[in-house]
Amino acid sequence: MQQKTTGIRPCTLVYLLLMLLTVLTWTVGVMGLNGLTVALLVLGLSLIKGHLIGDYYMGLKLVSGAWRWVIVAWLIIPGVFISAAFYISGGG
Repeated sequence: MQQKTTGIRPCTLVYLLLMLLTVLTWTVGVMGLNGLTVALLVLGLSLIKGHLIGDYYMGLKLVSGAWRWVIVAWLIIPGVFISAAFYISGGG
């Protein structure tokens, strides 16, 4: 006997959130916003999106220890270098 599911599944909610964050990032680009704050906002949104993808679609939510944070480190390290390059170039 199958159970009836009620409500929206977590992966569907995550998908909708990812779409919302993508539209928000696209809107920032279309509006032509710039500056260090905007760059950090976009990098922060990519960090959130990457973490959600890692947790819900790659199954890292169920993994303990350092493996769960590999995706976060993978996003933070380039983000720090991009932010530093942007700041040094006078964009901030």
